[in-house]
Amino acid sequence: MDYPIGEYYCKIDAKGRLSLPSSFQEQIGKSVLNEGFVLRPALFDKCLEMFGMNDWRVMQERLGKLNLFKRENVMLVRRFNAGARLVKPDASGRLQIPKDIMEKCAIEKDVVITALTDRMQIWDKKLMEQEDASVSEEDFINMLSQKLGNENDVR
Repeated sequence: MDYPIGEYYCKIDAKGRLSLPSSFQEQIGKSVLNEGFVLRPALFDKCLEMFGMNDWRVMQERLGKLNLFKRENVMLVRRFNAGARLVKPDASGRLQIPKDIMEKCAIEKDVVITALTDRMQIWDKKLMEQEDASVSEEDFINMLSQKLGNENDVR
C-alpha cells in the first residue's frame, strides 16, 4: 500500500474520534478506507501503529511462518497481536480510537499522523515533538549518510 506523503496534524474529539483530513483520505483512496485499518501500540515508540489491511495481512503471514510449537514464538505472536484493533472510518471520515490504546500511548487531543514504509504512526503531538528533538539535525544527516549514502549508488 502507498501511504500518504507528509505529516497530518489532526485532533481527537471528546469521544475519541480522529478526523482524517480530506487530503489524507484522497491519497489513501476509497477502497483502503472502506477496508479499514489495524491499530496497535507501537513496538519501540509511545505511539500507535496504523496498518492498512494489506500490510497487516503481510505481517500476519510473516508471523504465521513461525513455529508455534516453540513457546517464544507463541509469546511473540500473542504479544504483537494483543493490542490490535480493527477500525474503519465512519461516514464523516472519523476513526474511533479505542480509549485503552489511546491511554497506553499517551494520546490526548492534538495528534500527528506520519507514514513509514509499511505502516503509519499516530503520535500525540507533544510526544512527537519531544522524540524529534532528541535527534539533532546534524545527527539526522549523519544517519542518512550512514544508512543510505552508498558511494556506489550514482543516482
